[in-house]
Amino acid sequence: MGEFTSDIIKSEHGGGGEMMETMIKSLYVNGFSLNTIKGGLGLPDMDDSGSIPFDEGHIVFSTDSHTVTPLFFPGGDIGRLSISGTINDVSVMGAKPLALSSGVILPEGFPTEQFRKVIKSMDETLKEAGVPLITGDTKVAGNDLFINTSGVGYTKNLLSDKGLKEGDLIIVSGTVGDHGAAMLSVREDIPFLSNIKSDVAPLNRMIEKILPHNIHSMKDPTRGGIANALNEFSRKSGVRIEIKEEKIPVREEVSSICDILGLNFMEIACEGKVLISVSREDAEAVIDTLRRDRRGKNAAIIGEVKKGEKVILETVIGGRRILEPPVADPVPRVC
Repeated sequence: MGEFTSDIIKSEHGGGGEMMETMIKSLYVNGFSLNTIKGGLGLPDMDDSGSIPFDEGHIVFSTDSHTVTPLFFPGGDIGRLSISGTINDVSVMGAKPLALSSGVILPEGFPTEQFRKVIKSMDETLKEAGVPLITGDTKVAGNDLFINTSGVGYTKNLLSDKGLKEGDLIIVSGTVGDHGAAMLSVREDIPFLSNIKSDVAPLNRMIEKILPHNIHSMKDPTRGGIANALNEFSRKSGVRIEIKEEKIPVREEVSSICDILGLNFMEIACEGKVLISVSREDAEAVIDTLRRDRRGKNAAIIGEVKKGEKVILETVIGGRRILEPPVADPVPRVC
């Protein structure tokens, strides 16, 4: 990972992938001298959440800011996205989400009825997850709607991106790229792909069902898709991950829109899926558990963890190549 050399911040620096990671490491992580708590995960770990050791376990804490174009899209909206994203970031650490906060920055002139719709969507998503929102803040400024959500949870078995073990199998809980493809279908106004819907959803209840199994690491593949998430797993755990392209569940409509626009479905954001590294012995039990949940009905084993480095993709025609992380998210402003 190189140094950040740009004189200005560009939109690509916030879109996931290598450009964002370089900026975060160079400016943000290195900019704070007090950035971790002894025995916990902190900024240098760059996981989905940080943690604070507490009572033989860990308090897990995460925060995320959301800006989406358009605000309302097939299958969801910025409100559902903001709640789901933070609940999922806490859940993939192996924690039970306990409470959320919300900070909203409203542009002057924003329609009141649209704000009511966003609040209603947030409330419905919170009820779906069974997690309360207990504090918040509102400002009026700027030209766009921004929502920040923070969440706290607790676990006695903390998971992190460093937890992958040689011999593990990699599971994805369902079809990939649905969220990014849904956003593209609206933005590009492609009528015959108008049935694509975002997968945005809180996954805490589904994830809770698989935690009794021998799970070593989890991650929700948002910006940069599974290509970015798998590369983070590989780099942080110091392992090679071998993936079979033919095993990756992807909707035909998602493949079609990616083909039309020259994109890779493995680099497109998901907002209702989780990547799981699990011991080989427990993999089938995890698959069975996931498939009994409506959010995990298309779960599949897509690869395995081996000694080495990088992510290796076995293509549908039998070739092998390195699956690189995207430089930046090919679909900006999706989360």
